[in-house]
Amino acid sequence: MEASLQISIAMTLYIAMVIVIGVFYARRASESSDNYLIGGRSLGPWITAMAAEASDMSGWLLMGLPGVAYWCGLSDAAWTAIGLAIGTYLNWLFVAKRLRVYSHVAGNAITIPDFLSNRFKEDKKIILTIAALFILVFFTVYAASCFVTVGKLFSKLFDTKYLYMMIAGAIFVVLYTFVGGFLAESASDFMQGIVMIFALTAVLVFGVSSSGGLKTVIDNAKSIPGFFDFFGMAQPQVVDGVQQIGENGQALFGKATSYGLLSIISTLSWGLGYFGMPHVLLKFMAIKEPSELTMSRRIAAVWVIISLTAAVGIGIIGRILFPTELLTQSQAENIFIIMSMDYFVPFVAGIVMAGILAATISSSDSYLLIAASALSKNIYQGIIKKDASDKEVLIVSRITLLIVALVAVIIALDENSVIFTVVSFAWAGFGATFGPVMLFSLFWKRITRIGAIAGMITGGSMVFIWNLLIRPLGGVFDIYELLPAFLLSCIAIVIVSYLTPEESKEIQEVFELAKELD
Repeated sequence: MEASLQISIAMTLYIAMVIVIGVFYARRASESSDNYLIGGRSLGPWITAMAAEASDMSGWLLMGLPGVAYWCGLSDAAWTAIGLAIGTYLNWLFVAKRLRVYSHVAGNAITIPDFLSNRFKEDKKIILTIAALFILVFFTVYAASCFVTVGKLFSKLFDTKYLYMMIAGAIFVVLYTFVGGFLAESASDFMQGIVMIFALTAVLVFGVSSSGGLKTVIDNAKSIPGFFDFFGMAQPQVVDGVQQIGENGQALFGKATSYGLLSIISTLSWGLGYFGMPHVLLKFMAIKEPSELTMSRRIAAVWVIISLTAAVGIGIIGRILFPTELLTQSQAENIFIIMSMDYFVPFVAGIVMAGILAATISSSDSYLLIAASALSKNIYQGIIKKDASDKEVLIVSRITLLIVALVAVIIALDENSVIFTVVSFAWAGFGATFGPVMLFSLFWKRITRIGAIAGMITGGSMVFIWNLLIRPLGGVFDIYELLPAFLLSCIAIVIVSYLTPEESKEIQEVFELAKELD
């Protein structure tokens, strides 16, 4: 049996399992918008943990992060991973339980915009509208990164045109999310989380073994200037974006550059993004019992540490084993696929490849679902037609899902897109828009509605301003846009809150109730 056919069979079996889950939950999902959008707050601790992390990490964990390590070495990928691991744990430790409790007592909110609006008992729904619009914008970009991942995966596996494979993957994800809703997404995410961690650890172990052991990997990595250095970074010699090959057949690198304190702070700031990720925060809100979040936190922390370590390791080992295979930064994101196909029999490789598909599906269905809820539940029912029936909300949710997916497909048309770059922008957008306002809303009684609005607008707009106008200036300005946007959002919240009157006694009493129940 041909290798491509065996891979296809393995991945088809996986997809069939995902579809079965979607069909199984389809009836419950259609019972109400509450079930469709948040699963009726019925998740257990294991599904909550695995669904949150699988939907968070997406295809960039198996392709984007290893690609960074393959292209320029340890430092950038490792410091990013450290920031993400710290951010994951702190989010579960401080935010998870308080948000679960507060979202319930604050009008039983089932979306992040709902919670923020209910938190301040809005009449004109300004916070709700701003939050919903930012979610639509950044989740469309996020969904595009997932479609790029699917396109690259299938294009590489079956030597087929990227465009066709990307569109086919997008159609599958949309149909799955369209039918099953939040419960199907969360249940399949549990399975996908298991597949992802299996795929990562299996490829890492076989990679180390094939390269002659850990010591050999480290010695070879150190032979490339700055490649295996926490405070330096390798510089591939490129012409028109393509790395050059020397007369000896080796990939050429220039002199290593330093990776200083500013760069470290910049990459560690990835961890700040977690406080504003709607797809993660929504899992906190959906757990059945707040007391079970402690177990979820432990499960999530172990999963994240193992997965991130393996992803970085695969990139490092891949450069040693396949030094001239991938000569552009975009191609470097295929290193996981190449190693999988090289080390495993085709059927097993197909299962491992399903890890990438798992990561992509688990993220894109979350992104599409939350984007759909932002328009249908928050804008349509919350503002445009307040007496809209539950059936109408479901219909609008599904129409929105299709529109968002179509725009995401258009963004993903460029097959030279670097997944890591696309994700980093959307990540910064969510982190700066929602992270500060979420933290202050949960833990600072003095925050005012106007202060929250100022913080969201400042954070979200500054991501665009810093990325497009300030960061290109270089020097001290060349830092990840999440950090300055996050800090400026915090400053805006504090200043504007102190300049505006305190919120009503009723709002403050609900805050104290949530604090007491936490």
